[in-house]
Amino acid sequence: MTNEIIISGFGGQGVMAIGKTITEAGMKEGMEVSWLPSYGPEMRGGTANCSVVLSDEPIVSPIVLEPTELIAMNLPSLLKFESVVKPGGTIFVNSSVVDQKVQRTDVKAVYVDCIKIADELGNSKVANMVMLGAYIEAMKNLSTDTIKEMLVHMFTGPKAKLVDLNIEALKRGAACVK
Repeated sequence: MTNEIIISGFGGQGVMAIGKTITEAGMKEGMEVSWLPSYGPEMRGGTANCSVVLSDEPIVSPIVLEPTELIAMNLPSLLKFESVVKPGGTIFVNSSVVDQKVQRTDVKAVYVDCIKIADELGNSKVANMVMLGAYIEAMKNLSTDTIKEMLVHMFTGPKAKLVDLNIEALKRGAACVK
């Protein structure tokens, strides 16, 4: 099984963090993985996207032209990449900032109110973890426990207090899909 994912949004929305987390979790779970970032002219506020491939067989190319999944954290990302998602694929939309619906009928659309949920948790910076939770729950290609373990290792010292917040964000995102 191979998942080819494009994750896209404005710089500062945690797009690269979602991609790296998916990639590292896949690697930890024994999958073949690739992560290819692409930045616009500015980091924060400009466009950013990354291509991620998770596979149980060798990956021929890290370039994703026809993703099986798209995570669109903003409207320009949805407009740019919706048309290239493979029929039968899944498009995840950050409905907090994207007011349009997916136009295609041959893909599944998952709408996640990422910023609203993150604000309810008291920190808008975990909106990307909300989306990641929704992705993991919908696709069932990675274990939530693997992501939780990674968070414990990522947030140490003074940042250790962020682990529970990020885990709760994952849970709330997953609940959007159930």
